[in-house]
Amino acid sequence: MQPPGEGWLRHTAARVGAGVLACALLALALIASRRPPKVVPDATAPAWSLSDFAGDGTPDSLGLEDPADRRAFSNWFTFLAEAQYFIPPAERPVEISDCAALVRFSYREALSRHDGAWAGRLKLPALPPMPQVRKYQYPFTPLGARLFRVAPGPFAGADAGGAAFAEFADAETLLRRNCHWVSRDVRRASPGDLLFFRQLEQDQPFHVMVFLGPGQFESGAGEWVVYHTGPLAGGPGEIRRPSLKELLRHPAPRWRPLEGNSNFLGVYRWNILRDMV
Repeated sequence: MQPPGEGWLRHTAARVGAGVLACALLALALIASRRPPKVVPDATAPAWSLSDFAGDGTPDSLGLEDPADRRAFSNWFTFLAEAQYFIPPAERPVEISDCAALVRFSYREALSRHDGAWAGRLKLPALPPMPQVRKYQYPFTPLGARLFRVAPGPFAGADAGGAAFAEFADAETLLRRNCHWVSRDVRRASPGDLLFFRQLEQDQPFHVMVFLGPGQFESGAGEWVVYHTGPLAGGPGEIRRPSLKELLRHPAPRWRPLEGNSNFLGVYRWNILRDMV
């Protein structure tokens, strides 16, 4: 039996009532042509780039080039890190056990979809009316759930599905693979930047703090920093939120973010916030 010709299709299509779904007409066309369907790309789907303009290992597709997205990320990142200080320890996510864990948690959740169910899951006291990152939302990112670079070198196409990225990264790896240097002058820090220290006499020498700027939980002048101490004196440690002025006068000079302090490595910024110029 020969396939029906185009005249049959036109005649049949003319008899298709308005109440019939458009997909029925498409099926008739495929039967008539006996050709495989043409796949039309979804114009709304993001085309993730595999380029790495800065050569820092972070693909450009993960970067937040829109200033509005950058502000949204920084606002949520600092809010989440600061919120953990006010949440009772028993209600915090179990994963927040040291300084890097606090930073990883805040980074990941800043890129998540923020709704009532999400706030309830994280035991947040309130859901602030802040815009969300629009480019993508965790875990539907160019790298899926594995957000943190753990391998050296610039980004290559094979890295996207390999072991170059992971959901876990310690403080040293965050510093070396996921951030870029800004300054040793803490006055140049912006909210959401990270302050890194290296204390060689400790078991885990690298330590990271989040620079909050004015903070979002208490009104008044001043700038704040938040960090997790990690295990302390045989206990689980705690989250601390000193003012920047207090940190600059820390009883132990090795913890002061001063240019003359060799233990202070400087102010760093996330690679996804790097200027692509």
